[in-house]
Amino acid sequence: MKKKLAWRMFFGVAVTLIALYTLFPFYWAIVTSLKNGSALFKAEPWPPDPAWRNYLLVFSEQPFGKNIWNSILVATSTVLLSLFLALTAAFALARIQFRGRSILLMLILAVSMFPQIAVLSGMFELVQWLHLYNTIPAMTLSYMIFTLPFTVWVLTTFMREMPKDLEEAAIMDGATPWTVLTRVFLPLLGPSLVTTGLLAFIAAWNEFLFALTFTLSDDARPVPVAIALLSGGSQFELPWGIIMAASVIVTVPLIVLVLGFQRKIVSGLTAGAVKG
Repeated sequence: MKKKLAWRMFFGVAVTLIALYTLFPFYWAIVTSLKNGSALFKAEPWPPDPAWRNYLLVFSEQPFGKNIWNSILVATSTVLLSLFLALTAAFALARIQFRGRSILLMLILAVSMFPQIAVLSGMFELVQWLHLYNTIPAMTLSYMIFTLPFTVWVLTTFMREMPKDLEEAAIMDGATPWTVLTRVFLPLLGPSLVTTGLLAFIAAWNEFLFALTFTLSDDARPVPVAIALLSGGSQFELPWGIIMAASVIVTVPLIVLVLGFQRKIVSGLTAGAVKG
């Protein structure tokens, strides 16, 4: 009994420490976003005179609302296209027997191993050739380089866990492969799609290098680049309070998404962990 109580206490302390370690950077970002001038160099748990005006200055310094909307469009379109293509590819790779299937899957995974800088020049030439420079589709196309291999690999793993009996029964009833995918497997893949889509959304939301390279004006500029442009002269003149306020603003949507889909995320992460 004592050992069980001691283990629970240890587990509670460990969880508390992990939570503090994880949440403290975001808390400190909020505290910093409410400071200006010399107050930025004071280590205080909460500023005595919070500069809430920093959150208004974020939108007055530049069209930050437009930047947020651009990020929403880019991240959403990237996730939708990636999930659609990944679903069809995962069905073929997981349920259809053909020569070279394993090699093809490994090649898809290998694409994600290349650093972004290695494909930047080639992507720039492609974007210019397609006349997509400084547009939303330019970023959507480039972001799929790292979201599509990930989504294909993950969904293929989940697709392999689908019961064979369901597929055979649907085929016996005259269902086509597309019907099996959309009417039989898709409802069962809901948690997996939410988990994979959310991770792809976060990756697209936070991407910086492609966004900086393929945009020139606020018409298509997403929030990571917009925050980087909130700068003055030297590093001591940077409006750190405003920058941190902008960082807090763009982090809130991700927190809302994670909390909103928390149950489906847990279901997706644990899908296939217990069999039989």
